Amino acid sequence: MSAKHTPSEIKLHQKSRLLEISFESGENFKYPCEYLRTHAKSAEMETSDVPVANKSEVNIERIEPQGSYALRLFFSDGYDSGIFSWDTLFDLGSNYDTYWSEYLAALEKHGLQRDGDKKPEDGKIRIKLMYFMTNMLKVTKKETEEIELPESIKDVQSLLKLLRFKGKDWEKMFADDNVQVTVNKQFAELFTRLEHGDEVAFVPKSKDI
Repeated sequence: MSAKHTPSEIKLHQKSRLLEISFESGENFKYPCEYLRTHAKSAEMETSDVPVANKSEVNIERIEPQGSYALRLFFSDGYDSGIFSWDTLFDLGSNYDTYWSEYLAALEKHGLQRDGDKKPEDGKIRIKLMYFMTNMLKVTKKETEEIELPESIKDVQSLLKLLRFKGKDWEKMFADDNVQVTVNKQFAELFTRLEHGDEVAFVPKSKDI
């Protein structure tokens, strides 16, 4: 089986629930696991017009190549019948906005909804921040702190923007290219998702900052 589109790199970002695929033609797509799960094809799904719902917390646990033309994705809810060809994945990435809007409209039509993110009983998301190196501590004045995240703060990038609002020294110290970030002791990307109870550590990339 031949494919029009061939991937050059495949990465699974489990913390952020994203599958990232770069294609040889230059395109790069980041697929939410929920998107792939709700758009997986199977005989059962093909015969029903009711969309798959309540999958916002689903993750991909394992990936298996299917020859040289597709991936089989094993999801955390037990679904393992989804085989995605390279052409299908390219199509899903290229038309994400359209397909996702259609999916949300279908949920509304059938009175269904997505799960919300897991939150503590009071609904407040709290994370622990950890600051390292003397030059960073001169700015933060503390080694650790626990903060409550505003609803708009969902990932590492938006957290860095929030910290930069604290002042000029913070703006320089927490610039995207000046700081290295880990979440739960794993190196993080700017798009790494933040959840209740996460530990986020910051280390300056340069001692001269």
